[in-house]
Amino acid sequence: MRQALRMQSVQLPMIPIVGELIRQHPGTISLGQGVVSYPPPPQAIAQISKFLSQPNNHKYQAVEGIAALRSRIAQKLQTENGMDVSAQNIVVTAGSNMGFLNAILAITDPGDDVILQAPYYFNHEMAIAIASCRAIVVPTDEHHQLQCDRIRQAITEKTRAIVTISPNNPTGAVYSEADLRTVNQLCQQHHLYHISDETYEYFTYGVPHVSPGSPSGSGNHTISLFSLSKAYGFASWRIGYMVVPAHLLESIQKIQDTNVICPAVISQYAALGALEAGKAYCQEKIAAIAEVRDIVLQELSSISQFCTVPPAHGAFYFLLNVQTDLSSMEVVERLICEDGVAVLPGSTFGLETGCYLRVAYGALDRDTAIAGVGRLIRGLKRIF
Repeated sequence: MRQALRMQSVQLPMIPIVGELIRQHPGTISLGQGVVSYPPPPQAIAQISKFLSQPNNHKYQAVEGIAALRSRIAQKLQTENGMDVSAQNIVVTAGSNMGFLNAILAITDPGDDVILQAPYYFNHEMAIAIASCRAIVVPTDEHHQLQCDRIRQAITEKTRAIVTISPNNPTGAVYSEADLRTVNQLCQQHHLYHISDETYEYFTYGVPHVSPGSPSGSGNHTISLFSLSKAYGFASWRIGYMVVPAHLLESIQKIQDTNVICPAVISQYAALGALEAGKAYCQEKIAAIAEVRDIVLQELSSISQFCTVPPAHGAFYFLLNVQTDLSSMEVVERLICEDGVAVLPGSTFGLETGCYLRVAYGALDRDTAIAGVGRLIRGLKRIF
């Protein structure tokens, strides 16, 4: 039987591949998947009884999300992100990945181009390929910061959008306000969309987070993506949201109605409770992650002679550059099989040359972090 040709060019998701290797080697400490260790706030769980108390909630609800949640999100965006948007421009999604795929399907036709920054988030590249479009990859600099001149040079008549992720996955870099505004201005000048993924907005260490959709006049060409998965310990609840120009709402409603009809309503109620707990709940937890971050960074300094770690002031990732002739996937396999520690290979993020490894520390307590990084360092020393 025939299969779709476009799917042959879509890379396999790496996390399940590494997850299977971990299962084959019990006791492995995972520094791979980007999740946090803490649960949702109590206010989120408390909302479940409210959901259950209304029989109508077991029926389909609005495609774009329940009104109470969209209104609460609009308040949050105004207070925390400086984005003066109407609830009418907010679409609740089943996670930020759905938001990105919604956006790509709404703004592109087969054969169009979308500009990504290298290293990129692999699910973004996969979504572009699934839409029969082409990812135009622009490298970031040695500190994984945007190179706006190179982005400008990559724009052609086929370009439909420029994508930024700040704080960044997989590098942990936080882009400057000046660079993000330059990208936004490029999009305005060339009639493109700026897709801004802000999943890790709360995870910054000593630097501010900037929302490209906040300046006046940017709302007509900026698509902003957010998620509760990381900051609120909400990964399996699958709730994110997107802020979109009004002229895209009809297209996105068509896409979402076809794909999921509406995000799980029980999860939307839980999201209401999470936003009621608010940023203060997240900040307390992120302070503990920041302590783990410092430990990991200090330990990695012991192998600086053959492993470089560019500055990473956001998210909960470090992207290591290891001096070895082995491929990143070969190193990942050896670390799991021989040292009991898992990381992700840079190849899945578009880094085909050199050996890059993404280390995630958000899910680790202090003791596990020390143990995991110790295994990582011992394994890399042996490989080197």
